[in-house]
Formats: sequence, structure tokens, C-alpha cells
Amino acid sequence: MNPSGNILFLLLLPVATAQITPGSCSGCGPLSLPLLAGLVAIDAVVSFLIVIVVFVCARPRSRPTQDNKVYINMPGRG
Repeated sequence: MNPSGNILFLLLLPVATAQITPGSCSGCGPLSLPLLAGLVAIDAVVSFLIVIVVFVCARPRSRPTQDNKVYINMPGRG
């Protein structure tokens, strides 16, 4: 989707939701408070784990040096 398509989608979303009649969900029951709280807690834990994994994978790593010299790969130089 191009950016103008995204904006059009966001503008038309309220129109689409207004077309849905309330109570049209067949077989849907209300969520109990403990279930809803559990879902929110699990979502927070999973989000926190994703942040930790991204932080660990994105942090700079120290590179080993050879004889206290920093090795820089420069193709074409001896």
C-alpha cells in the first residue's frame, strides 16, 4: 500500500465500522475480568521480552584486536 492508500484506509475505517450492527457476532461471549487481565499481562510480558531480545541483538560488540592494533578490512591495500 502506498502512503495515500494508508491514509484513505484510515479515513474509511470509521465508515466501515459504522456499517456493522452491534451484536452481530455469533457465538461470541463477554470476556471475564481475570481473562482480560491475563491477556494484558501476557501481552506486556511478551512485549518486554521482544524489547530485551532486540536490545541484546543490537548492542555493539567489542572486536578482538591483534597486538593492540585495530584491524580494518580495506580491500586493495597490502
